[in-house]
Amino acid sequence: MNLTELNRIATAMVAPGKGILAADESSGTIKKRFDAIGVESTESNRRDYREMLFRSREAMSQYISGVILYDETIWQDAKDGTPLVKLIEQSGAIPGIKVDEGTQALPMCPGELVTVGLDKLAERLRKYYERGARFAKWRAVIDIGSGIPSMTAIGVNAHALARYAALCQAAQIVPIVEPEVLMDGDHDIDRCYEVTTRVLNKTFQELRVQRVALEGMVLKPNMAISGKKCTKQASVEEVAEKTIRLLKACVPAAVPGIAFLSGGQSDEEATAHLNAMHKLGPLPWGLTFSYGRALQAAPQKAWSGKAENVAAGQNAFSHRARMNGLASKGEWQSSLEKKAA
Repeated sequence: MNLTELNRIATAMVAPGKGILAADESSGTIKKRFDAIGVESTESNRRDYREMLFRSREAMSQYISGVILYDETIWQDAKDGTPLVKLIEQSGAIPGIKVDEGTQALPMCPGELVTVGLDKLAERLRKYYERGARFAKWRAVIDIGSGIPSMTAIGVNAHALARYAALCQAAQIVPIVEPEVLMDGDHDIDRCYEVTTRVLNKTFQELRVQRVALEGMVLKPNMAISGKKCTKQASVEEVAEKTIRLLKACVPAAVPGIAFLSGGQSDEEATAHLNAMHKLGPLPWGLTFSYGRALQAAPQKAWSGKAENVAAGQNAFSHRARMNGLASKGEWQSSLEKKAA
């Protein structure tokens, strides 16, 4: 393992003013997104859509540090025969790959899930590295509800995340460690804070046990945020303050960077929260975004599967990427959204 090189890549992934595009939707998830805009989810339509994003020169070269790909996408070529991985590299961004294989019900723990995909992962990582991937992603899902999460669910998911991370580093690939505490319930921000603290503490304990070099990884956590169904939604300032307090308590300074998931927040909410956190600096690690829906909802709608709308889709993507790039330096203002509109 060349830790200097892993650290170089991890640091580039969280460079100031840039963040990660999560374009790793499974076939089922992207079908739902395409259904919403009236586009059939065929392999060629999925390819055309992602090619549109990766050819958005302004967004990709100025505001995107890396792209998380799905297995189908990493092997696809653009219409002119150029591998999609090469388009990402040519823009100056780093190609990455989602390697988990989804979730299964966790035995003896009703309503809880465990992420799977460790079998043969070493072999898959070698092939992905040869194809150009320099980082990977594995998502654990922790739900908040009556009597959950259990210590069992937190423990097995943290253990799997750490095993995945160790396998990545052995394959000279930077692991994105993503323990996501879902925001679907009716819990308040303090309950989210408490559960996320437990999840992160257990995750870093397991990472140490499995000898993962913290300097060669990126953390992708949720923010401390109210559940979607909570009657009292926390303010932008409260989300920022509690999230930073939580991260300072749980995330060692050796980690080069933290790239937040949006987790179902609206485009502007995700941007505003990230921006507000940068007002609370200085911070011990880089702090940026790794957004999927919060970067893609607008370009998907603008594109709507029509070749004549490619420029409109790219403009919408560039705008969202720029807004989040500014937020990752604490330079975003809501008036910039209105100007664009």
